[in-house]
Amino acid sequence: MSKPLLTDQIQTAKPAKKPRPSAPPVRIFALGGLGEIGKNMYGVEFKNEIILIDAGLKFPDAEMSGVDYIIPDIRYLLDNKHKVKGLFLTHGHEDHIGAIPYVLRQIQMPIYGGALTIGLVRAKLEEHRLLDQSDLHVFHEDETISFRHLSVHFFRTTHSIPDAFGVVVETPYGPIVHTGDFKFDFTPEDKPADLHKILHIGGRGVLALMADSTNSERDGFTPSERTVGESILRLFQQCPGRILFATFASNVHRLQQVVEAAIRTHRKIAIVGRSMEKVFVIGQELGYIRVPDGMIIDVKAVNRYRDDQVLIICTGSQGEPNAALTRIASGAHRSLQIHPEDTVIFSSSPIPGNTQNVNRSIDLLMRAGAEVKYGSILDIHTSGHGCREDLKLMISSLRPKYFVPIHGEYRMMLNHKDLAMQVGVPENNIYLMNIGNTLSLFRNYARKGRNIPSGDVYINNGELRTHEKELLEERVQLAHDGVVIVAITLQRETGKLLSGPELITRGFVYMQDSKPLLRRGEAMLRKQLNKAGEQREYNRAAWEQMTNNTLNRYFKRELGRSPYIMPSIMEV
Repeated sequence: MSKPLLTDQIQTAKPAKKPRPSAPPVRIFALGGLGEIGKNMYGVEFKNEIILIDAGLKFPDAEMSGVDYIIPDIRYLLDNKHKVKGLFLTHGHEDHIGAIPYVLRQIQMPIYGGALTIGLVRAKLEEHRLLDQSDLHVFHEDETISFRHLSVHFFRTTHSIPDAFGVVVETPYGPIVHTGDFKFDFTPEDKPADLHKILHIGGRGVLALMADSTNSERDGFTPSERTVGESILRLFQQCPGRILFATFASNVHRLQQVVEAAIRTHRKIAIVGRSMEKVFVIGQELGYIRVPDGMIIDVKAVNRYRDDQVLIICTGSQGEPNAALTRIASGAHRSLQIHPEDTVIFSSSPIPGNTQNVNRSIDLLMRAGAEVKYGSILDIHTSGHGCREDLKLMISSLRPKYFVPIHGEYRMMLNHKDLAMQVGVPENNIYLMNIGNTLSLFRNYARKGRNIPSGDVYINNGELRTHEKELLEERVQLAHDGVVIVAITLQRETGKLLSGPELITRGFVYMQDSKPLLRRGEAMLRKQLNKAGEQREYNRAAWEQMTNNTLNRYFKRELGRSPYIMPSIMEV
């Protein structure tokens, strides 16, 4: 017979610890796309396998001088190359595929996507001379790609580009679903979203859902693309002269609608812009863009036709400085100029940060005599992202245990969290994550895990610039306060000042009007340098630091500004 426990032993007994899980977690992480628009890249990891979803870029804002693109920092993937099983693409927009050439230079892996997506990736890799070392696969919506622990399959969605898919990663604890960019369009231009399959996946039980948050602030459902096609035709019928139509090159459904409107209004089509030309070629090869023979003409032949017989489809809907429409608006295009009765149609909404560029293009076009139509005036654009009712329908259909809002700025993700709660997801099961956070999922619970390396990598002239933050800060300072160059000549052995200091400014003060200010600064610095030369042994770094400190204090006191000080010391 066992001894009974004493009362004081019962009172002092420690509570039992929660048992640690014996199996490893499934981890979700993002290297881009959280708290921002663009740069989408997500991962699902279990044991020695990582499934990547998308590898996109984003465009720099106005303060990022000299930066062409921004892509995700993939240090974590480089440290775990042996785990990466493949990159699965939801669709072919740049914010989902634009980083692929730069990632592929560092990690070799198979890439899977829909037919159009892989077509666009192939053209991109060919341009970067990486096609020979790529491993591209077109998947089918009923296909499953299996690895040792994880497997991947797909469901069709509706977006502003064909061949858009959601990605399902099957894990030992249940499926993890990534929606990609989507909306529910019940009168689509292409194949509809596979709602039956989405409901079937939800009926089996979804462990976690990662869903697009872009339009979580907009009420209702996103309007159908069909309404845009009807508006485009009505608008074409009203235009007396040439039509210049600007939209995203990747918006293939919109391009087909424009072709059909051109057929109905008996217009020839000229295509302007390298990316637009590329998409037309790929879209025609895959059957997404259908143009009658003889309808497309060379841009140089436009003037052979009457103005009311011409449609020009071009890039530049975002006011990009080097895009075709921007060059036409500024009079810099070698083949096209604005005619008095031209109608220019912007069939897109400005991406956050591009509004100023778009408005500048519109003003230039109007000054040149064109009539300009844009989205806020007529229904000539609709979003490819679901609004609040679309998002609630997706969450309700998939019924996830855990929910992670993705693809959007923080306020969008926060709104998406509220929508998920409205349709029954418990608040404790919703995780608002940042880039570099990880979420560890087990069969019956989830918790935030350790962070992984993350950040931005800048692309400048095709080169990776990982540590460019300091350079950008310097460029902002130069733009804001200008630069003061300090020319000094001294004797190397003794540090004796031979000539100078002479102050030369660029972008700081106008030298002709500021000579007294600069001469006083020179005299004060000369006094400091001579004093230092008498008291201590010459040290170049110390002199440069003294020059910076002395002039910064002086200009801050005199003008309240801090220009970038650039000492130029010549030793003889």
